[in-house]
Amino acid sequence: MRRPFHLGLTGGIGSGKSTVSKMLVEFGAHLVDADAISRDLTATGGAAIEPIRAAFGDAAIDDTGAMDRDAIRALVFSDVSAKVRLEAIIHPLVREYGAKAVRESNSSFIVHDIPLLVESGRSRASFDSILVIDCTEATQVDRVVTRSAAGGGMGGHRPDQVRQIIANQASRAQRLQVADHVVFNDDISLHQLRSCVEAVVNTIGRAQSV
Repeated sequence: MRRPFHLGLTGGIGSGKSTVSKMLVEFGAHLVDADAISRDLTATGGAAIEPIRAAFGDAAIDDTGAMDRDAIRALVFSDVSAKVRLEAIIHPLVREYGAKAVRESNSSFIVHDIPLLVESGRSRASFDSILVIDCTEATQVDRVVTRSAAGGGMGGHRPDQVRQIIANQASRAQRLQVADHVVFNDDISLHQLRSCVEAVVNTIGRAQSV
């Protein structure tokens, strides 16, 4: 049996990466979602809770026993070393649980949705190919502000807060440097985006058949 094809999927906040990941699932991919894994790890009873408490104290944990996201967000934005310590806890656990999900899958096409793929230090050799969803910073800011204002779960971010998040992520240039495929998701319709994603899937399929 041929080994699965592993596609790394990444993009900055507001790039439309989550929309693309859903499209890839529709095209038959098995999705391993690093954000979803991270949320589980930092929820009540999650495997990251006690390491986070040990590193940052009880103030990092809310009354439900989950990671206090507002407190941690404020801390990592103001203290670079705190961001490094948090990532040293979260990233290895995400890789561990992601690897478990891969082992349990019988799919021939696995998509690793990793928003912080570049920042996580994941080896390029971990993937057969990397797809970057790209757009301008202005579009990122507009999408996130609009989504949060509509109750999309982004915490009601102001434009300056979104720009701060972007500044703490890898740059567009850094992401594009690792890309094998790029979808420029800026000022295009969902139909056009789907066509771009389908083209990438078809390219991967042709490469696999060689």
